[in-house]
Amino acid sequence: MSQESRNAGKELRNSEITDAIISAAIALHRELEPGFIESVYEQALAVEFALRGVAFVRQKSIPLFYRDHQIGEHRLDFLVEQKIVVELKAIDSLEKVHFAIVRSYLKASGLADGLILNFSSMPLTANRVRRERTFEPPNLQE
Repeated sequence: MSQESRNAGKELRNSEITDAIISAAIALHRELEPGFIESVYEQALAVEFALRGVAFVRQKSIPLFYRDHQIGEHRLDFLVEQKIVVELKAIDSLEKVHFAIVRSYLKASGLADGLILNFSSMPLTANRVRRERTFEPPNLQE
């Protein structure tokens, strides 16, 4: 198998937006460094996004459905530019469940691309999460 086919799907569709998100996260991580709880990084990232003109919604509620019945909701740390789900962590290391959770956010939102940012690592850990199969997105502007 060629290197190219092994890496297929690793790049997100909205690379300019994801680059802006990662750049903002790196800037605040350099200043704050590891050691704070997740909510501190969330507040700081909201400030950094605003200063950089990045459109975002914080703590965006996404309804969950089963057989046309709403059974709950997800709460996204950030929805950026109505295209990228951003999940923040402040933990020792990411586990498979963190990626599964972000994929469930993507499925529920009908989006394809997400990022997991872990602020407890040095340097900052930024993992891209991509769903190959997308669904008709709900109206996320409500």
